[in-house]
Amino acid sequence: MESSQSPEEQLYKARLANLENWRQKGKDPFAITRYERTHLANEIEESFTELEGKVVRVAGRISALRAHGKVTFADLLDGSGKIQIMARVNVLTESGYELFGQLDVGDIIGAEGTVLKTRTGEITVDINDFTLLSKALRPIPEKFHGLKETEVRYRKRYLDLIANASVRHLFTMRSRIIQAIRRVLDQKGFLEVETPILQPVYGGALAKPFITYHNALQMSLYLRIAPELYLKRLVVGGLEKVYEIGRNFRNEGVDARHNPEFTMLEAYEAYADYHQMMSLVEELVTAAAEEVHQRLQIRYGDWVVDLTPPWTRKSLLQALQEATGVDFLSFRGDDEKAREVGKQLGLSVEPNDTWGRVLDEALKKKVAPQLIQPTFLIDYPVEISPLAKRKPIDPEMTERFQAFIGGLEVANAFTELNDPIDQRERLAAQQRQREKGDEEAHPYDWDFITALEYGMPPTGGLGIGIDRLTMILTNSPSIREVILFPQLRPEEGQGV
Repeated sequence: MESSQSPEEQLYKARLANLENWRQKGKDPFAITRYERTHLANEIEESFTELEGKVVRVAGRISALRAHGKVTFADLLDGSGKIQIMARVNVLTESGYELFGQLDVGDIIGAEGTVLKTRTGEITVDINDFTLLSKALRPIPEKFHGLKETEVRYRKRYLDLIANASVRHLFTMRSRIIQAIRRVLDQKGFLEVETPILQPVYGGALAKPFITYHNALQMSLYLRIAPELYLKRLVVGGLEKVYEIGRNFRNEGVDARHNPEFTMLEAYEAYADYHQMMSLVEELVTAAAEEVHQRLQIRYGDWVVDLTPPWTRKSLLQALQEATGVDFLSFRGDDEKAREVGKQLGLSVEPNDTWGRVLDEALKKKVAPQLIQPTFLIDYPVEISPLAKRKPIDPEMTERFQAFIGGLEVANAFTELNDPIDQRERLAAQQRQREKGDEEAHPYDWDFITALEYGMPPTGGLGIGIDRLTMILTNSPSIREVILFPQLRPEEGQGV
């Protein structure tokens, strides 16, 4: 009777049998707790001249096996890269060589041997001993075909990292980008802090939150959409330069530029304004670019982007008029007219959308995609900037900017509103919008207003999207490429 098992199930059972065979020989790999290695793969490659003829101990995953009679070659993959190892009958002995032949691709081993070059010039460790440290019960993706199906790559990122060196390199770059940003801020005297992720009143952005429930307190809490209002409380308290790098959560759609949880940098500096924040954005982004590329001219998609400061600065309303031919100021406050114009521009318009909401949609759809070279759009209407300070020469506009690179918004910043009376009125206006059904309008935060009433100095604040900046600096087309575990629908048949 033919087996109804799939090839994958058959292979899994075969590897389980192989594991049992190792155990019967008294070599249970899962009983081993540690292995002392002396060198990583890249260290052997880089220091071959000094290491040739010397004994080293390496450890890693077998990514390929090639048997040639009484010699077997294997590629050993560790956190630094790949090194070839060679097993020979006359070095390992027949029993040892036979045992080596029972290894599978994917197994994790430790090996000791002499560094040499083969006749083909390949740097190799000629092993005299090895230990099976972990048995792979499932096969890793084939070496030459790799793992290319996008959905599988995101869902099983561990396989993606094993199969694709470029993915491992990308996430190493992401880490270095964050390190470079931290280094600049630390050198400038900023203090890294942590603020609540679970918040009784969410705020700091216009977004729909995730809601959870705290049993002991018997109250609803929200996953933060931004740390802004807590960081500004710290400025009130006398911490004059603070920053936080952490996760935000927004209950929004998933696409190439959005993930429900994402990483943001937010930084606040007392006695500074949005002009100083523009300079800080330039400094942080160029430091990150130089860290991973050692240059400021980078490729993103079909473009070569020059990050060299100073970046272009342009009025938001000017940019809107150039892109759409529409003077939004000419019908300011006329929501019905705004919705009509929005439909004429082909925008997504909802029945309750305000003038400000239509303007913001026009910015996202008509202006942002054209901003390939680094650009600051400056001076935003009060209606879409509830936390930004008014411009002294034009109180209906605010000292706010957004930074765009490669058509992506990568930063949002402003001179912070520190007038508690004005802030109270603006949050009250946002609350009225919420009551009309706008789920993204800013909720009223009484405690934040109270904090402002104790006095906050003039302050500049900014937020930089770490994921989008990483997209730019790694030439990645989707935010899912730069998040290790992006949000996905459950696989069919896989319950929660």
